[in-house]
Amino acid sequence: EVWNLTDVLEFFLLEFSEDPHLQPVLFGLFLSMYLVTVLGNLLIILAVISDSHLHTPMYFFLSNLSLADIGFTSSTIPKLIVNIHTHSKSITYAGCLTQVSLFALFGCLDSLLLAVMAYDRLVAICHPLHYPVSMSPRLCGLLVLVSFSFGLLDAQVHGIMASQLAFCSGVEIPHFFCEFPQLLKLACHYRSTNNILIYFLGAIFGGAPVSGILYSYTQIISSILRVPSTGGKYKAFSTCSSHLLVVCLFYGTGLAVYFSSAVSHSPKKDMVTSVMYTMVTPMLNPFIYSLKNRDIKRALWKLLSRMA
Repeated sequence: EVWNLTDVLEFFLLEFSEDPHLQPVLFGLFLSMYLVTVLGNLLIILAVISDSHLHTPMYFFLSNLSLADIGFTSSTIPKLIVNIHTHSKSITYAGCLTQVSLFALFGCLDSLLLAVMAYDRLVAICHPLHYPVSMSPRLCGLLVLVSFSFGLLDAQVHGIMASQLAFCSGVEIPHFFCEFPQLLKLACHYRSTNNILIYFLGAIFGGAPVSGILYSYTQIISSILRVPSTGGKYKAFSTCSSHLLVVCLFYGTGLAVYFSSAVSHSPKKDMVTSVMYTMVTPMLNPFIYSLKNRDIKRALWKLLSRMA
């Protein structure tokens, strides 16, 4: 028996644990992580908006990255929290399709914004005299708009592919959210074109930003090494250290999930690993930028003092 996706009323998401005593702990843990993520990234956005000293390309991109992190986390975690609280595993057809699209949108946007921020640091360190002209407000707005447009395109393609899948038996997804590769595994008709398209999208929206980031930091490191003084090298590197740490965290956890799922066939392990890039990375980003950046810390103190 074959069901089209539109005939499936709901899917069932695998839980982290069936132990009823562990459910309140998981609920409190995930709710706390989600609230910290949203609050931390929201404070970064408000600090950038409220402080005129932060109205620069670097902080403009940072505020958009924080907004993308809020969307990225909100696409999956609220449903997980609700399911744990209500002791339910179900997610509707519309909800599942929405998760697939939003996850692709904000994941792609995160990746592209990190590449744009790397380019911004490249211009600032390697061509400082041309920086005000090269990174004009118009260009910065255009780069964010293009990144968002590509994210929408990626989301549309994933949503259309998911809507074309058909299922033969159970509709239990061995994950805590609807991810397109997981849906593809449940489909009864294997289509190699779907896999080819996934790899193609991954090469464009994942591989291209990574290549851009690697190229940018190759040029940045080469430029820093030519600085004669140790103090000058430290000052140049400190301007991009936070971004480099976020890049390593984002792509490091993403690669860890990819390789762990390829080696391990345990859904539980895959879910625990996925928590790293869906929850932990967006939660840590505000702390990384606020702890390693004096301008952000000063703006946050001003903002908190006004709110107090």
